[in-house]
Amino acid sequence: MSEKVFKYDMMVEEALRGVVSKALQHAAKHGLTNGHHFYITFKTGRRDVDIPVFLKEHYPDEMTIVLEHQFWDLKIHEREFEVALSFNDKRERLLVSFDAITAFSDPSVKFGLQFQEIQISEDQAINDDKLDTRDPKKQDSAEKSSGEVVSLEKFRNKSTNPINQ
Repeated sequence: MSEKVFKYDMMVEEALRGVVSKALQHAAKHGLTNGHHFYITFKTGRRDVDIPVFLKEHYPDEMTIVLEHQFWDLKIHEREFEVALSFNDKRERLLVSFDAITAFSDPSVKFGLQFQEIQISEDQAINDDKLDTRDPKKQDSAEKSSGEVVSLEKFRNKSTNPINQ
C-alpha cells in the first residue's frame, strides 16, 4: 500500500486555512475590535486571484494586505474572500483564494500562520471555472450534498468509557 494514501500535510494545511476563513468571517460579521488586525500575504499571479492590474504589475509575485481600520465589503466564500481596500485614495476590490495565501497573522495577539501555496491542478481549474462562487444560487447548489451521520459510539471501547462503568 502506498504511503501517500493519507496526505496529512495537505489535510493540516486545509484545516489551518479554515482558521483564516473563520477569522475573516468573524471580522466580516463583528468588525475588528480590541486592536485586532490582520496581515494577509498571498500569491498575486494565480488565476484564482483577482486584483487590479496596477497591483499585479507592482507586486508580480506576492503581496501583503492589512485589514485594520479601512476595509469594506469583506465577503467570505467557500474557496476565497473578497474585500475592498483603498489604494491612492481609491477603493479597489480584491478577490483572493484561500489556496493563494502564504501567510496570515494577527499581531495584536502574536498569532501567525505560514502556508505552502496549493497549486491548482488542471482538473480543479476546469471544475472551478464551472462554479462561480459569487453567484449565491450556484454556491447554494454546490454546497448541497448528501452525507451520512455516523455515531461514534460503535467505535468507543466500552470498557474504558466511564459512562458505561
